[in-house]
Amino acid sequence: MAFPDSVEQLITELAKLPGIGRRSAQRIAFFILGQPPEEAGFLSQAIVDVKEKIHFCRRCFNFSEDDLCIYCRDPRRDASLICVVEEPSDIIPIEKGGDYRGLYHVLGGALSPLDGVDPEHLHIRELVDRVGKGEVAEVILATNPNTSGESTAMFIAEELRGKVRVTRLASGLPVGADLEYADEATVSRAMLGRREI
Repeated sequence: MAFPDSVEQLITELAKLPGIGRRSAQRIAFFILGQPPEEAGFLSQAIVDVKEKIHFCRRCFNFSEDDLCIYCRDPRRDASLICVVEEPSDIIPIEKGGDYRGLYHVLGGALSPLDGVDPEHLHIRELVDRVGKGEVAEVILATNPNTSGESTAMFIAEELRGKVRVTRLASGLPVGADLEYADEATVSRAMLGRREI
């Protein structure tokens, strides 16, 4: 079935989103077409705003509209704990678990030499620098429990050996899964049962 060019373009762009196939993209496009023009304007403005206003926190590399993200600015957070995650989206399930009150450090990915991702492509040096300031008592490695995440955790553990206590999230997260898709109870059990590596 052929659609007008502008509709086809919208479907093509929507289908580029993660988890959205062509059929879902068509449903979203038709939903947008059925909305009043101002509703479509709100959506397009929200996309423009997020691209213009959001950048990385200068300390932890989480998404932020300010110089520091909401966690780094919060004086109630325990600055002696740093939880290391691969991506900003990995913070969400940890926060939903409700048991962690420390700070974060976002690596920006995981080591994957076959894909050209080496230590210098991640925010590992910045993590070592944060630990070197002497305020951190424990670094919790919460990289995904897959091959890349495990090798990243082991690399960081070696970099921090002798400088700070380094722990890894405990079992409860299935091997090969992404932290982003874990439920709150699983993440909570994993956070409470973390272990030294």
